[in-house]
This record gives sequence, structure tokens and C-alpha cells, in this order.
Amino acid sequence: MPPDISGLPASTPTAEVEIDVSRAQDLLRAQFPDLANLSIEHVDSGWDNVIFRLGDNFALRFPRRELAAKLVEHEQRWLPELAPRLPVPIPAPLHMGKPANGYPWRWSILPWLTGAPADQSELTDDGTLPAFLTALHVTAPEDAPKNQSRGVPLRQRAEAVETRMQRLKETTALLSDNVLSIWKTALAAPIDCPATWIHGDLHARNVLVENGRISSVIDWGDIAAGDRATDLAAIWTLLPSAADRQQAIDACGPVSEATWQRARGWAVLFGVILLDTGLTDHPRHAAMGEQILRRVSKGP
Repeated sequence: MPPDISGLPASTPTAEVEIDVSRAQDLLRAQFPDLANLSIEHVDSGWDNVIFRLGDNFALRFPRRELAAKLVEHEQRWLPELAPRLPVPIPAPLHMGKPANGYPWRWSILPWLTGAPADQSELTDDGTLPAFLTALHVTAPEDAPKNQSRGVPLRQRAEAVETRMQRLKETTALLSDNVLSIWKTALAAPIDCPATWIHGDLHARNVLVENGRISSVIDWGDIAAGDRATDLAAIWTLLPSAADRQQAIDACGPVSEATWQRARGWAVLFGVILLDTGLTDHPRHAAMGEQILRRVSKGP
């Protein structure tokens, strides 16, 4: 009997609390009146958060679902500590807003980071990605957050991912025997390295690019201590050519074959989720998922 796929979300989750320009302005006036006269422009709405540009130099980040509210608190707690250690800017909060005016969660005022998302601007690897990964992947403190879906053994995600694969097989030929073999190999690969800090969601919308280089890494809601293979998957989620990917692999230093196997598996996971959900209501995500699966199938 085929798996029941009816219970898996196949589209962008609905906002549990709507946040628009007017509401953002009300919160600013109440809590940060010195910034309330700046212009506000809606920039993007993701699965978890809504982003506005505030004047020329700031951004506002509001959770749109209860699930994301705790993740914003993780960003507020840890990004100021991580930022000085990393070779590219990250959105460490400058001010932290509180629930008020009917809005139920904490929110952040961030620096505005320049660049275009990597799915909309050509990225050529100049060593920035492996340098970023190496700097990030250090031992996290004991009280670092854990994440139930990122940095975990891939077998914990297998049922949901394979259910999405069954759904995709009805609409695409991208799940080739090669991709399925990479996935099965990754599931069997042991986690043979200690947990480190991870970003947890290094796909192309969360990496900004200027002049072909990574200019910043954004959206740290999934920050956690976990398996760094989750982030090493960025070699396939971000880099367009096999030569770039091989250069990045070589620059990452000593990494076990099992870790690279898991990293390719995480890339398959990201590709499957982005393609499956994107085909329903988000063409940009669908294109990203398709690119990832093609890259994984082509190597290195």
C-alpha cells in the first residue's frame, strides 16, 4: 500500500498572525519611537517570518507563526556572540521588540544587509563558503539550542522525505536512481563527528551575494548544535558548477567520507522539500529544489 501523503503540508503555511506595515509602525512607535519616523517597506514573507526594510540601514523581523517565535529568541540570544567569529556579516539583532498591541511574540530590529539572494544572483566560489562553514562549525556551548529537524540523524527525517518523494514521482523525473542511491547511502552513513554550531537552513534564499561573492548569511531561526553535514549540504544548494563544488569540498579540510555522504543526503532533503512545496504555490522554491537535485545527481 502506498504511504498516506495527505497529512504532509504541501504549501507555504498560513500566517497565524498577520503583520503589515501599519502594525509594524504601531509597534515601533510604542517601543522605539526614535525609529518610528523611518520609512517601512515590506520585503519578503517566508514560512516563518515577515521582513520589512526600515529606512536605509535597518530591517524588521516578525514571526508569523508561533513555531517561529522561539526561533527568533534563539537568534536574539546567540547571533550577537557568533557574529564576531564569522567571515561574513550576519543579522545580529540591534534591538529586541516585545509583545504588544495585540502582537503576541518577540521581534527584532536588524542591520540591513546588502546583496541579492543566491538564487537571483550568480555565485562563484572564491573560498568564502568553506571559510564560513569552517568558522561556524565549532563546538557549541552546552546550553545551545537543539533542533528537532536540523542537525539530527537523517533517519529521523526519512519517513516524511520519502513520502514527499512518492508525491514527486508523479510529477517529475528528477528523482533518478542516482539521487535515490545517494539518499539511501546517506541514511546508512554514521554520524562520526561531534556536534557543532550549525545554521541549519543554508539554501539560496538565505545567502546574499554581491559581485559573485557571499556578502552575508541570513535567516538563522534554525541555529542549533547538531550534525554539521546539514550545513555542508550548502555546497549543493548554492554552488552552480561541479568545479566550484569540488573546490569547496577540497577547501573544507579534513571531513570524513561518511560526513560527505550525509551532506549529500541533506542536499537531497532540501531539494525534495523545496520542490514538493514549491510546485504547489511557490515557483521560486520549486526552481531551487530542481537545481539542487540536478546538482546532486551530477556530482561531485
